[in-house]
Amino acid sequence: ILCSDDSLYTGITTDVKRRFAQHVAGTGAKYFRGRTARRLVYLEGGHNRSSASRREVEIKRLRPADKPLLIASPGNQLDGLVCPVDVAQI
Repeated sequence: ILCSDDSLYTGITTDVKRRFAQHVAGTGAKYFRGRTARRLVYLEGGHNRSSASRREVEIKRLRPADKPLLIASPGNQLDGLVCPVDVAQI
């Protein structure tokens, strides 16, 4: 998730739209205290709970310069989302 301070938040969920709405409303992660969620920029599926947690750690460990490359990569499944998630839609 791209945040209001241009930082990137990484997390896992089984319901992307619900979780994004929670972050926008301020009832999601503590990370959003003092910043707001602007839009979803990367989505990756096909994981179970265990592999999703491992992948979350891998993404969080990426260098900041590598995260835009991940967002632009063919592995980004955001285009496959029927309705991309944006603050304007919440």
